[in-house]
Order: sequence, then C-alpha cells, then structure tokens
Amino acid sequence: MKIIILGAGRVGQSVAESLVSEQNGITVIDTDARALRDLESRFDLRGVVGNGIDPQVLAEAGAKDTDLLIACASMDETNLVCCKIAQVMFDIPTRIARVRSSGFAADDPVLGKDGFAVDRIICPEESVTNYIRKLIEYPEALQVLEFAHGMLTMIAVRAFDGGLLVGKSLKTIPERLPNIDARIAAIFRHEQPIVPTGDTVIESGDEVFIIAASSHIRRVMTELRRMDQPIRRVIIAGGGNIGLRVAKRLEGRCMVKLIDHNTGRSQFIANQLGNGLVLLGDATDEELLQQEAIDESDLFMALTNDDEDNIMSASLAKNLGCKRVLALINRRVYAELVQGGPIDIAISPALVSIGDLLTRVRRGFVVKVHSLRRGAAEAIELVVHGDPKSSRVVGRRVGELPPIEGAIVAAIVRGSEVDAPDNPSGYEVSAKAERGQVLIAHKEVMIESGDHVIVFCMSKKVVKKVEKLFEVGFHFF
Repeated sequence: MKIIILGAGRVGQSVAESLVSEQNGITVIDTDARALRDLESRFDLRGVVGNGIDPQVLAEAGAKDTDLLIACASMDETNLVCCKIAQVMFDIPTRIARVRSSGFAADDPVLGKDGFAVDRIICPEESVTNYIRKLIEYPEALQVLEFAHGMLTMIAVRAFDGGLLVGKSLKTIPERLPNIDARIAAIFRHEQPIVPTGDTVIESGDEVFIIAASSHIRRVMTELRRMDQPIRRVIIAGGGNIGLRVAKRLEGRCMVKLIDHNTGRSQFIANQLGNGLVLLGDATDEELLQQEAIDESDLFMALTNDDEDNIMSASLAKNLGCKRVLALINRRVYAELVQGGPIDIAISPALVSIGDLLTRVRRGFVVKVHSLRRGAAEAIELVVHGDPKSSRVVGRRVGELPPIEGAIVAAIVRGSEVDAPDNPSGYEVSAKAERGQVLIAHKEVMIESGDHVIVFCMSKKVVKKVEKLFEVGFHFF
C-alpha cells in the first residue's frame, strides 16, 4: 500500500515507524528538512520537504497513485485542508486526519464528503484519556484492551511474590473459577514470550495477559491477583491537552490535583475544572509534592510534553511514597528502560492510537488492532467469512488449525451482527446489533462463519501469517 504521512513530529514518526514495518511504501511530508533526513536515515521511507496543503508538494509525494493519506501535522487546520485537497485534486481513496479539537464528532457533516472529506479522525489525546480511564478502573493492570465492542476484555498484569498467580500451573485456573471461562493468552518473562500451556507455571515478575468476557473480568482478576485499593486520590503533572482531559474525566469520582508551571494555563484550567485543585508549580519540586501529601496519593500521572520531566517527576513521586505512578513517554527506548522499575506504567501516546491506523492498513476482515508491549506484539480481531470449501478455518476446531508459532487463538465472539465501526471491509454496522456469545478458544471449539476471532500475536512478524490463514479463497467472492 502506498501511504503519505503529513507531519514528521512525534505522532508522525511513530506512525511511520509502525507502518514501515508493514512493508508499505511510505512518503513523509514536512517543512523540517532535518526531521525528514533523520527519518530517512532510520527507516526505509521517502521524505518530501514542503507544506502539505500545497498541491505541488502532494504531487511530488506521489498523491496521484496513493492509497492512504494520514494527516497528522500539529495544526488541525492543516490536516483538514490537506484531506480536502487530497480528495478534490488527487482522489486519494482514504483520508485520515489528526484532530486535537474536541468540538468535532466522528459523524460531523463538516468532516464528511461535502466538507473536509475526512474518512476518519484520530485524536491521540482522547485515545490516551480513554486508555488511562480504563487503567484507573483496573488499578492493578498494565494494559486494558477491549474487543467486539466491549464484550471481551484482555488485561495485562504483573505477577508478584506471594501473589495467587505465582507458583501455580495454568491448568489449576478452572478449579478456582468453576463457572467462569477465562484464558491466559500470553506470558512474557524477562522480555521474552512464552507460549502458555496447562503445565506452565507463573513466576514472579511475569507479564501475564488474561482474556475473559467483560462481565466476568473483575471476578477473574479477583481470583488471580490481589486487588489493589480503588483509586481515590490523584495528582496530575501537566495541564496540557491530555492533562486537562484526564482531570475533567476523573472529577466526581476522584480527588484531583493538577500541577502546572504556567500561570496563564493554570488559571485557564482552574476555570475549566469544578472541584479539582490546580497548583502553580514544578512537579519535580520535592517540597511541593510532600506538601500535597504525595505519600497518601493513590496515583501520580506525569502527563507533560517532556519525556525527561515526566520520568523525573514520576520517579520522584514513587520515591516519596506514591502507591502507583504513570508517565507519558514518547521515546520507546525510554519507556523500555523505566517501566517496571521506578515507573509502574509508561504510555506512548502515538502507540495507544496506532491501532486505528493499523486497522485501516490491514486486510478488510481485520476489524480491530491493539498494539502491545510498545509495538512489539499485537492482539487482533478478525471476522471469519466463507464456508468450509473457501476458508481454511470455517468448520474446523481450534486445535485443528495449522499452527503458527507465536500466534494464539484466544477467544471467539459468536452471534454478534456487528463489525467494528468504519470497518474497511465495508460490511454494514447495525446500531441495534444483538449481543453475541463469548467463547474462550479451547481446542474443541468449532469456528463458524461470522465469528469474531481474537488472536494474540507475540511478534508482529507473525501477523501476515495469521491474516493469510483467515483469508477467503477467490471463488468465495
């Protein structure tokens, strides 16, 4: 697929890195020649210096035969105008725009064909806010992922000394959950993946991915891991777009304090919040954190635009006694260094929202993609089509499927008439779709046409093999 990315900032760089690994033809447009040279030296892509709303620049980037435009420059106006020019002058089939403003809805006619011609908007700030909200709902989790419109939930947790997971084989789980079906989808030990079997024994420090019906996931977590106390007291460092969104979302359910160093911004945030307390100061100020009872806080979130400040303030908060700390970290190498050490959870804003883009690039029957472990692994949701003659999976039991090393069929949703929103396959979405049946993918479970199958890929290298397995033969069409 030929893809043009507008913007070589943090989001654009992360998008380019993820899509280059999908073996796509990537061209990046930006006015910063140095940033483009850096990208060209690191990845197999082409850089074009110029303004993305200039038709000549788009033409130089190959817009006439491009399949997908991703406009993720820093300014909403640039991204929207670029999408319109891409439609009118070059007829680029699919156009995605990064929009920071919260004033646009996905179905806003201003964004439609007769407006700015945006097929889909992405907002990393909103994606990160929703991601954090789920982590607060499950404070013991490292990641919380939803599939089939929330019917299935996968949670990543860290096993700890003395925990109920540690020292037990996986085959003992059904004995403790007699009326609930759940599965350990994957285990990572010392950063290396382990394919779970019934005889696998969990060790302290393992990162464990558990999947179950969303209605059962709380019970599963209660049985498998000591539950942390609900989060009630939160301190946020950084009053930018993400910090303000998170503070607004938490008001009413938590005691929120927000720290920002800018006087004007602090005054603006104070007017936006209701019960939240806004503090003017530096989140790396030890005295300030102690005055605000950091040792009695349940969660500290470093949400500024500076990786180093986030790492320092989160590490300081942890050292001063905060129960759990979270930091936004754009540079992947930084996140890998600090998560699991002084910082409990490191979040990359770009990788949180990259799943929507990957869904657009993948084959039509892939309706959901979650990027895991800072982009190294994936959990994907596929819709099964065809019949036993045209499909290699329809009518076969999970245990009979051709094995793909590093890929695990984790769960199935059956009977749901819903495909994911904006599904690139074009299947119509029903607003009144029936709720389906959740099946954990044991060996004897039969796969049927129409099933939504969730597959855990321990490495991105196996994704293409999984897609090949689930594709339908030509004569089906």
